[in-house]
Order: sequence, then C-alpha cells, then structure tokens
Amino acid sequence: MRNTTINPDQTWRAAWWILGLAVLILAVAIRIRLLGIPLERDEGEYAYAGQLMLQGIPPYKLAYNMKFPGTYAAYAVMMSIFGQTANGIHLGLLMVNAASIALVFFLGRRLMNATAGIVAAASYAVLSVNPSVLGFAGHATHFVILPVLGGCLLLLRSLDRPSTKILFVAGLLFGIGLLMKQPAFFFILFGASYLFYRDCRAGLSWKQRILRNAVFNCGAVLPFGITCFLLWRANVFAKFWFWTIDYARQYAGLVSVFDGGKILIHNLPLVIASDWPLWALAGLELMVLVWDNRMRTSAGFLVGLLVFSMLAICPGLYFRMHYFILVLPAFSLLAGAAIAKASSLLSNQIAPIRLIPIVLFGAALSLPIFRERSFFFDLSPVAACRAIYLGPFPESVRVASYIRDHTTADDLIAVLGSEPQIYFYSNRHSASGYIYTYGLMEMQKYANQMQRDMIREIEVARPKYLISVVMNDSWLKQSGSNQLIFTWANNYAAQNYTVVGFVNMVTPDRTDYYFGSIPPSVPVLRDYILIYERKS
Repeated sequence: MRNTTINPDQTWRAAWWILGLAVLILAVAIRIRLLGIPLERDEGEYAYAGQLMLQGIPPYKLAYNMKFPGTYAAYAVMMSIFGQTANGIHLGLLMVNAASIALVFFLGRRLMNATAGIVAAASYAVLSVNPSVLGFAGHATHFVILPVLGGCLLLLRSLDRPSTKILFVAGLLFGIGLLMKQPAFFFILFGASYLFYRDCRAGLSWKQRILRNAVFNCGAVLPFGITCFLLWRANVFAKFWFWTIDYARQYAGLVSVFDGGKILIHNLPLVIASDWPLWALAGLELMVLVWDNRMRTSAGFLVGLLVFSMLAICPGLYFRMHYFILVLPAFSLLAGAAIAKASSLLSNQIAPIRLIPIVLFGAALSLPIFRERSFFFDLSPVAACRAIYLGPFPESVRVASYIRDHTTADDLIAVLGSEPQIYFYSNRHSASGYIYTYGLMEMQKYANQMQRDMIREIEVARPKYLISVVMNDSWLKQSGSNQLIFTWANNYAAQNYTVVGFVNMVTPDRTDYYFGSIPPSVPVLRDYILIYERKS
C-alpha cells in the first residue's frame, strides 16, 4: 500500500515558498501598475544619455554629468528592448529588480539555508520598491546592486572551488557595478577584503593570497579601463575626466561633516519609517551574530557587506533617500538570517509554536505594504509622482510633446533648469551639454566658468526653443550663487525669442497649460515654465 504520510518539514518548506512567491508577485504587480509614472530628473538624465548612445553619440559629448556611464549604457540596452518610453524604462527596471531579488535569494541560501534565502528575497522585494527609498524609480543604485550581487555569489563560489577564472569574473562584475556609480568602489573594497580574510582563514600562503587578490582586482579594474579607452577613441575622455573626477571631487566636498550628520539624522527616520520591523530584524540578527558560533563562517560576509554598503552611501554626505538602496541587500540578508534561525530553533515544537517565525515575518512585511497602500494600489502614476516629488515631472511630458510637435529632428532646444527628461521626451538634442544647472549655483570653483560655458554654447547653437524653468527645485540657487546666468537669460530671451508657452503650476495638484495664446494675467504665480520660440 502506498504511503501517503505528509512530511511536516516539507509542509513548512512549502509554506515559506508560498509566502515568498506571493510577495514577489505582489512586488511585480506594484511595479507593473506604476510603469507609467513620469520620469524624474535622474531617470531623465539616464534616458537622454541612453537615447544619445542609441543614436551613436557617446556620453559626455552632448550631456555633461559627474556619474560614470554604466547606467547610461544600461538604459540604452533597456530602451532598445522595451522602447524609448517611461513604461519601457520601468519595465526594464522591473527585470533588473527581479534579477536582484533572485540573487539575494541565492546568496541567502548559500550563506544559510533556503528559508533565509526566501525571507531575504521577500524583504528585498518589499524594501526596494518602497517610496521611502524612491525604489520605484530607475536610479543608478538599482544597477549597482545587480552586478555586485552576482559578483558576491561568484566570490563565495570561488572559495569552495578555487578557480582564478571564477575570481576574475567575480571581480569583473564588481567592476561593472563601479561603472554604474562611483560609490560602488566600496563594494570592490569589500570583495577584495573578504577574499583576503577567507584566504587567511583557509591557511593559504602569502603568495596565493596576493595572487588571488590580484586576479580579482584585475577583473574589477578591467571595465573601467575599457571604458576609458572607448571614451578616448570617441574624443570625449577629457570631458569624462573633468566631470567624473575633477568636478565630482569638488561636489563631494560641498557638505561639511556637521551638515552631513544633520542630513542623515533627518533622512534616516524617513527611510526606515514604514519598514522598521524589517530593519529591526536585521539589527537583532547583527547583535546575535557576535555570539553565534554556528554562523561564524557567514558572519564575516554579512558584517563586511553591511559595513561597506554603509560606506557606499557616505561619499559627499548627501544621504539622499535612493542612496539607501545600496544597503538593502545586506539588511535583507540579515533579516533572513534572523527568521531562519528562529525557524530552526522552533523546528521541533508543536505547530502553533512553529508558526511564530512565519507569522512574525508576515507581520513585518505587512506593515510597510499597509502604510504605503495608497501609493502602491490607489494613486494613478501621475498622482503617485506628485505625492513624492516637487519637480515638474508630469508637466515635462506636456512641454516635451509641444516641443516635439513644433520642431524637426534637427532642431536644437535648450532647457534653462535641471530637467533633462524634457530632452528625452521630445527626442531633441540639447543646445548645451549642461543638462543640469545645479552645478552653476554651487559654491565650488568651477561654477562661474560653467555659467559662461553654458551661455557660450547656447549662443553658438541658436536653439529654436528655450524652456525656462522658474522654480527653485530646478536650480537650488544659494545666497552666494553667481547671478550671471539669470541676467543673461532675461536679456537673451527678450532680444531673440517670443513667449509661445506658459505652464503655471498653481498648486501641487493643479497645473494650467497655455500654448500659443498666453493670457495677460494668471490667478496664481507659484512655480512656472516659460517656452520661448526663436524669432525668425
């Protein structure tokens, strides 16, 4: 007679898998519902630069910024597959995020067990889509995480199966993470440090340790080296070096340690506000790791990843909310370890007791989903954008549509403000490489020259349309900022252009659009955009 006895352990494993899959499906459903959310500035920058790359124009030729070009290339790949739209970009982000979730699972399973992997993956799925870290937007931090997690997985594999090829590929993936954003350099330091630590514990000779680290580091340096060579061949290396090294160094020194501390104190509670149970689980596991001999092997990796992840959010001391995406894998893995350990300790107890870990984790996941339920399930993509941002991101779609309808593909435009998404939506080239104007307002030594360069580039290019964004959020003007660009813009526009469009952002929920026929007066003048057409 066939034995139909149900194995209790199999039942519990099935329960964990069901919970994990349910969370993954929910996270995917949230991202699909918000595919159409308007692009914000960083996304606009990456999309415009990626669009230019698809046209054969190298980074830093028509668009200047201090970030490495990896995310531009990632956007170009996504748009070549899913289309040059906000929906296409966010669909690509969904794929990147899903791949990262899978890698978190594999890391958790390798370091501990399948339960830890499921919990870590589910935690990362919820944390990484949360508006508290702007996780729904395609920031560079998402694109750092994917190759770094792949590199971590290969690094762990190389410790079990000594192979210089695996080590080299692991380093290569860490190096690709660096191309996405400079702070990923700290993950390379983590990989090299953890490799050396494990090789020491394995009793390898000094020669073997140095050789293995050299192989890893060669892989990590190679993507940057190839990028520099390609940019040199494209005759943009000088601009690349200025923006990503020289100017980036100035930018990183603008915030004092004291002010950086205040920013962190202000932003950290906002980041963890709705997710605090998951962060608490990670913190609890971090304390337990010190005394748990059974986790000694995994502890070095988890603690090291956490420390270097935290260092990665520190450059510049800006502590912007999306920077914290870089620490989410480490905290998710720690949360997974905590729940897996609790599940293991209670594995011999009666069913109601064994339910405690899964109920506890379910509750920890439910709180952020419940608190952000309006954003996740109710608000339209445009309303969701307005609920998070102050910038004119929905308005950029309408402005770009007008520009696209009244220009040809060869016409140039210039945006006076930091709204690169307008260039992307309109599919028109910028008359100036200064797609952000923040740098022009900063207290750094290049600011005045940047203003003169932008003025010169616009005057030489004679763009058909000027789009003047009159709102502080697009400039971040400071009390000591040079006013040259504003004085020039007023005179230049008055002499050479005619106002043909006016976008009045009356309230956060109301925007009035006037194209062609401009009223002599408006009810409220808060933040606005003026569209100028060049006089014939």
